[in-house]
Order: sequence, then structure tokens, then C-alpha cells
Amino acid sequence: MAQPNPHPSNNIQYDPLPLTQDQDFGNQLYNAPPSPGPGTPNFSTPRIGQHDLPSDMALPAGAGASQPRFLGAALYSEGGPQSRDSFASSQHSLHGGDRGSEYNGSVYALNDSVGSRTLTGSPYRDDPHDGYYGDNDQGHAMSPMGRSTAPKYLGEKQAMYAAPKSKRKVMILAVLASLILLILAVVIPLYFAVIRPRSNAAAGAPGSSDPAKDQDDPKSTAKPVSALVSGGDGSMVTLDDGTQFKYVNSFGGRWYYDENDPFNNGAKAQEWTPALNETFKYGIDRIHGVNLGGWLNTEPFISPALYEKYASATPPAIDEWTLSQAMRADTAGGGIGQMEEHYKTFITEKDFIEIAAAGLNYVRIPIAYWAVEVKPGEPFLEKVSWTYFLKAIKWARKYGIRINLDLHAIPGSQNGWNHSGRLGTVGFLNGPMGLANAQRALDTIRVIAEFISQDQYKDVVTMFGILNEPQGTTMGQDALSRFYLEAYNVVRAASGTGEGKGPYVSYHDGFFSRESWANVFGQADRIALDSHPYICFGGQSDAPMSSYANTPCSIWGSSFNASMGSFGLTGAGEFSNAVTDCGLFLNGVGLGIRYEGTFKGGGARVGSCDQWTDWQNYSPSMKSDIKQFALASMDALQNWFFWTWKIGNSSVSGKVETPAWSYQLGLEHGWMPKDPREAAGTCKNANPWQPPLQAWQTGGAGAGQIPAAVSSSLAWPPSVISNGGPASAVPTYTQTGPIPTLPGPTLTGTSMTATPSVGNGWANANDNAGYATEVAGCSYLDPWVNPASAAPAPLCTGAGVRREAQPVPEPTAAP
Repeated sequence: MAQPNPHPSNNIQYDPLPLTQDQDFGNQLYNAPPSPGPGTPNFSTPRIGQHDLPSDMALPAGAGASQPRFLGAALYSEGGPQSRDSFASSQHSLHGGDRGSEYNGSVYALNDSVGSRTLTGSPYRDDPHDGYYGDNDQGHAMSPMGRSTAPKYLGEKQAMYAAPKSKRKVMILAVLASLILLILAVVIPLYFAVIRPRSNAAAGAPGSSDPAKDQDDPKSTAKPVSALVSGGDGSMVTLDDGTQFKYVNSFGGRWYYDENDPFNNGAKAQEWTPALNETFKYGIDRIHGVNLGGWLNTEPFISPALYEKYASATPPAIDEWTLSQAMRADTAGGGIGQMEEHYKTFITEKDFIEIAAAGLNYVRIPIAYWAVEVKPGEPFLEKVSWTYFLKAIKWARKYGIRINLDLHAIPGSQNGWNHSGRLGTVGFLNGPMGLANAQRALDTIRVIAEFISQDQYKDVVTMFGILNEPQGTTMGQDALSRFYLEAYNVVRAASGTGEGKGPYVSYHDGFFSRESWANVFGQADRIALDSHPYICFGGQSDAPMSSYANTPCSIWGSSFNASMGSFGLTGAGEFSNAVTDCGLFLNGVGLGIRYEGTFKGGGARVGSCDQWTDWQNYSPSMKSDIKQFALASMDALQNWFFWTWKIGNSSVSGKVETPAWSYQLGLEHGWMPKDPREAAGTCKNANPWQPPLQAWQTGGAGAGQIPAAVSSSLAWPPSVISNGGPASAVPTYTQTGPIPTLPGPTLTGTSMTATPSVGNGWANANDNAGYATEVAGCSYLDPWVNPASAAPAPLCTGAGVRREAQPVPEPTAAP
């Protein structure tokens, strides 16, 4: 049984895979050792220490020193859619504390099983029934209006028996003809300008009844192409840059964007996914999502070219901190502006079109605290990434995709891995600046929550992952739980409680067992549990891909099934197709690969990575085996976000070097399913978890009822800070600083008739406490100081550490 300790890299247990020694696959025996555990002879944890790193990449020593991401630095211890109004729009869519561990490593360093227990035969979630996703609505085109003409026989009769002409009659006929022409001159424009558009709106079509026909018919009086606001499969959509792109979506999705109604939520990703102005029924409607990793929060293995450019710099670029330093020093090469160029080009509007076309209905977007603010000495590009997140909101709204905003990096680092901004130590709730950094993180959460809870954005950004992968064993589950409850209160103060009132609050499990989080927060309103199960960072095996066909079903399915019943909404915020640690920079820049025996933490060579990374030469059977693994993962995990959508090319090889991590590449080359619904039933479970979730878990009756005993036992702040001592003995900030309110988008258009409100960035006007800042006249340690450092003397503590709960706003009607 693993015990929490201040050095979480010690004694890490890795989950055993359902593989045995010398398994027979075909006619060849493969050595498939179980993942090591404390009971395994010659057990040693893949870890990294000061002596394992090159001299120019040394990690800080002392308490809380962390290994790079993926290196195991943490322990796991034991009815139809309902229509809603779109903001400012009349358009609606009517379519449809146990410490016994089952986990033993970091989400980037871990396998995910149940230790000595077996999951074989246990119930897990899948649903092979086709009706699970709801009925498909079928549209019915209106019959075209026929034209009436005078019967032929009547014309012939009039010609043969014409009456003698009279001047008086000619004058009367002329007057009548003039009146008819006058009436037609009034009625025809009225029909096309008023009656026909209203008819289309009443029929549920947000734009022209047949945009393609209107474009092709030279006699059409409909809006020009640039004014079209909606379309389905095969329609031409105008992108932000003014170019046109063919919208391809064979799943019945439709795009929608009207510059005069930019917050309309009528778009729909697929026929089976509720439109943004309809209710997504969590627990019934499955989340089929993908991460946009490495975009607004860079990672070396996702965007290797950024880091390869500065591999020889002093120091070398190994995380966004050192990358930003190298860029700022390279003014001739573009300076820090290279980071914004990455934001512009790595993910674009076309990616959102492709994501919807792939049958995916959610994106998880990692962002960092420097999207909100930085302190002097922090080299990150401040606030610019937020402007690109605003673009993501616009594109997601346009194509009917919901967003899970994930706070991926906070001051001081929550895990010491490169994706937290700086590789090294854990400074969150750990060490002398641990509480002050947590205060600052809470204010970052607060500023973001106030923005996304505004009516203009709440139906698009529907989930908020408040902290990615905190290394729970460093700060302890009690301290992490207190932070989580305080963050929950911050979000709910911004948004209110009840269905549709702001985002779900998503908690990462902190590498503790999923079971240990059941009932911790009472009937908290709309919370979700996020786990990141990976297979590839335990003991390496030369077993073929085919041997992993049902591994996800046996090691993940039962646990996720149980958590859906005990905690509520549970999902995998990250998973991949990788079963080995092969790939450029996957373990970190310059840290090597376990599989090939080059890993800085040691370990014997298993084989060459070529068979795993040479995707251009994958055989049909290899692609089929990877796809089978992906389908099993999707079915076992139920609600998921694949990590990640896109991997950039290496600047050295000119190709993707970590193919198991790219959903896009798998779609293009045949090892990812074209339709994620294909996964349903892969695990062949006979006793799945049965929806729905309990009412309070989805914002219904009883939501938000947190017992006083729970609130008291998890009061903020913690009484003791890991490696820092009593909370009263470490520096804290005062809540008196100016609030860095986030701006809304800049709306532009060629035919805008008015400028809609983008909001003021603050949903709850009663939330008026200041931002965490230094006490005047006091000195503070660097937020990134080594956690083993002593607290400053004299000690400076700020007022307002115990922040008062802000009033929850009353429901208000949207304009």
C-alpha cells in the first residue's frame, strides 16, 4: 500500500497489464512482463534524479522536486432535447478516503488498474443499443408552389368569338391592368423581404431554406453568399479570414453564424448531439471529445519544432518558461512574437469543422494562468493566448461544439512537469509560497469563471476543469479537497446554481483513487470527476499491439462504471493510443525513451521504437489493432477527451514523431474510427451502468446542498501547508489588488446593423473583492522558489486569506 510522502517519486507502483510472461501470439512467444510493483522482484520505479539529468537541465533539489511529465511522480492512493433560448436571439433549434490504491502513477506516468484486484468480469459501461443517442429527426421539404395558367381552350375560344371592341372597355381594361401591376409591384418584394424569411424561421431553418439553390440561381433574390448564416453538409461557409470552405459533415450537423446575431446558439455538431441552445443530458448524451493540447499551452512532444529550434540554447528549451526566454532573446528570429504565430497557425477554424465532421461534440482546451496575468520575472507571453481562446469560443459556437476549458498551469506549478509552465518542483500548496500561489490560482479561476458564466458564453463553455493534474500526494488529499471546495464556491458565486447556470466544475482526481472522491462534497451542483488513464508509462513490453485489444475494458471499465454511480459524471479528460513510451520528447526534451533503454532514469532496452513510430509503413493489421484498442478505450471510459487532436511535425524529420497521440493523423490514415459511436458495445458488457444521473448531479432538485459539516471540515485555507508548516507561518497575499477582467471579442462585419454586447467580463456584479496581491512594504519569495526554502523573515501575511463567500446571483432573464 502506497503511503503519501514528501518525495512522491519514491515507491511508485505501476498497474499490472493483463499480459502474462511469454504469451503466445501466433507462432511467436513475446516476453510480456507485468508492470513492476512493490511485490515484484528487483522492483525499481522509473524516476529521475539530479544525477540523471544533463548539467544544463538539472532539477531543483529539495522537497517537492518533481519528475518531468509522464515519469510517475505522483501516487494513486487509496426524453429528447429541450430547447433553450439563445442569448439575444429569436432563433431556436427544435431538433432533437480509501488509501488502497488501484492507481499507481502519474496520468502521464501511469497505468491504471486495481493493484492486486482483478477487474475481469466486473461490470463496466457500454451501451450497444442504437437508440442510445436519440432519434434522428427527418426534415421534410415543403412542396413547391405551382403556377396557374389560363386553360388553353379558353384562349382559343376568346380568339374565335371576340366581341366588338369598345373604347370604354379598353380604358377599363387598361386601368385594371395598371392596378394589377401596382399590386404585383408591392406584393412580390413584400413576399421575398418579409413573408418568405418568416416562413423559413417558423420552419426551424435559421437561414435560407435552400442556400445552395439560392447561390446557383441567378434569378434568386435571396441574400448573397456572404450573407448566408447557416448550412449543412456540402454548403460553403465563409471563414474568419474571408475565404470560403466547403463544410463536410455526413452526420447531420449544421453550422450557424450571423454577424448581426453573433451569440446565436443554433449550430449543431451532429444530428445526435443537442444543439448549443438545447440541453445536453449528461449521463445520457455521451461526451465524445478531443483535446486541443499544445496550442495555448505548449508541450515539447506536441509542437516539437518550437523546441527543436532552441535545443542548443543556454539553457535549452525544455518547457514554456525556457522556450519563452529563448524566444525573447532571439529578436532576429522573431522574438516572443513567434509564440503568437504558433497560436495563429497550430489550430484554426478548419480544425473545428473537421472535429465536428469526425463525430466529436466536445473540445477540451488547456490554457495557462498567463492568459490572465503574470508577475515580474515570469517570461511567459501575457494575455495574448486569451484572444485566441475567444476565437475558439466563436468557432465552437459556429459549429455546435461545446468547450471544456482546462486550467493547465498555475503559479508555482501544481506538478512540476513541463506542461505546468516550468519543469522542476511543486509550488502549489507546498513549501513557503504554497498558500500564496494557491490564492493566486483561486483568483485566476475566479476571473475565468466570471467571464464564461456570462449569458453570451455559458452555453458554449459548459465545463471548467479548474486544475489539471495536481500532484496530490505532495500536498495531501485533505489540502487538495479544501482547495477544490473553495474553487467550487468561487465558480458558483460567479454563475449561480441549477441547470444552465454556468459550467460544470471538473476536478482531476489528483492521482488518488476515483473511489476516494465519492460523496466528499455532498450534493455539490454539477461537478465532474476527471481521470487520465494511460498504459504506456509503466513497465515496457515487446508484446504486439494485437495483445492490447481488450485491455482498456478490463482495467478501466469497472472503475469508471462504479464512479458514475457513486460520484456522478466521470470521464477521461485524457487518454491515447500509446502502449509504449516511444516518441520524440514524449518523456521530455533530452530525457530519452524507456523502450529503447535511453531513458535518463534507467531501464533495460526492450526494442526499437521504429515499429511504433513509423506510421507511414503501418500494415493494415497494425492499423486495425490500433483502432480496436481505441474503440475499447472509448467504450470503457464512456465520456472522454482523446489526447490530443493534432501533433506537429518535427523540424528535423519533417513528420509526426508520436503518431499514437494524434487523433487527426489516425483519421487520415485509418486507425481511428470515422464514427466514434462505433465503439459502443466493444467491451460486450452485460451489466452496464444505467442512466440517468441523480437529479442533483445535473443541477436538478437538491443541487448545491453541501452539509455544514462538510463545509466546516473542508474550510479554506488548510491548517497546515506541506513543507511549509502552519498556514499562519507562510506568506499570504491580500485581496486588495485590481482585478484583471478578461475582455470579450471584437466584433466586426461588413453588414452589421448593430454592435451586440460582448459583456463586461463579470457575471456577478456583487463579487467585488480585490485580486490577490502583495502586502505593501513586505518582501515575498519568488513564486517558483524551491519548496525546501525557509519562509521569509519578517513574515508578511495578508488580510482576507479566508475569502468570504460571494453571494450567488439570482436568476435573470437573458435579453
